[in-house]
Amino acid sequence: MTTRSPRIIGEVRARLGESPLWCARTEALYWVDIDAQLLYRSDPDTDEHASQPLPGRPGSIMLTPEPGVLVVAIEDSLMGFDWATGSLTRLVMMDPVPIDARLNDGRADARGRIWVGSMDESDEDPGTGGHLYRIDTDGDCVAVLDSVGTSNGLAFSPDATTMYWADSARAAVWQFEFDIDSGEIANRRVFLDFDALPGLPDGACVDAEGCYWVACVYGHAVVRATPDGRVDRIIDLPVEKPSMPAFGGADLDRLFITSISSGGRRPSADPDETAGALLEVDPGVRGLPEPVALLAH
Repeated sequence: MTTRSPRIIGEVRARLGESPLWCARTEALYWVDIDAQLLYRSDPDTDEHASQPLPGRPGSIMLTPEPGVLVVAIEDSLMGFDWATGSLTRLVMMDPVPIDARLNDGRADARGRIWVGSMDESDEDPGTGGHLYRIDTDGDCVAVLDSVGTSNGLAFSPDATTMYWADSARAAVWQFEFDIDSGEIANRRVFLDFDALPGLPDGACVDAEGCYWVACVYGHAVVRATPDGRVDRIIDLPVEKPSMPAFGGADLDRLFITSISSGGRRPSADPDETAGALLEVDPGVRGLPEPVALLAH
């Protein structure tokens, strides 16, 4: 399926752009620059960007019931951040997070639990020091997967019976059976093997038809796969390292994509002028409203 050419939103170029998140209540797109330790709030209609500094590297962000207040995964902790005041509140510290790891990709499920993974930053390749955590609404934290290199690609099917998760270091995306009542996952199986796809799997989202969209970091593309693992769309992008797609806009019919320039573990030697840009494409399909994290504090 064809789409109109990708559009660059504004002049911001992130070192390590990640975690785009549409908030319908504030009609804004939030996203982060991990290596610059910044949280952005963008208006894709005016191409205007505002930013706030953070006291560490923000791996991912999640909505809360209060407009303008986000949960931010920073280094080894989940923090509550109020955009209006710039105030931060520590909510949960992960245990264990090895010294050579930091929190990375995350999102809430339909019951308000938080799922967030960590990535191994040691010299081992591929690393095994990362985890995937589930944080229940009462703050209880459980490491549900270990021996992880770079946790990415978290998303849930529209009926909340399937969880998707990627380990970028192992070039694969997996499916799990997901029990929304208990928060348990089971029956891990390979969903996408990136040996035949461009780049490596990074951040992801699911559309209203239940198809999985994943950024192909180092591959100049985003890929859409049907629930049975069939790739039915590859959208070429003008950036080498797209990092995560997210649906947004009033009708959730716009796809926003963050990208990477000089940041990360494998920075581009000579990134071009589009590297690190926030992009928009017309996906030809609508997305799903983002769940809200219900972490008590």
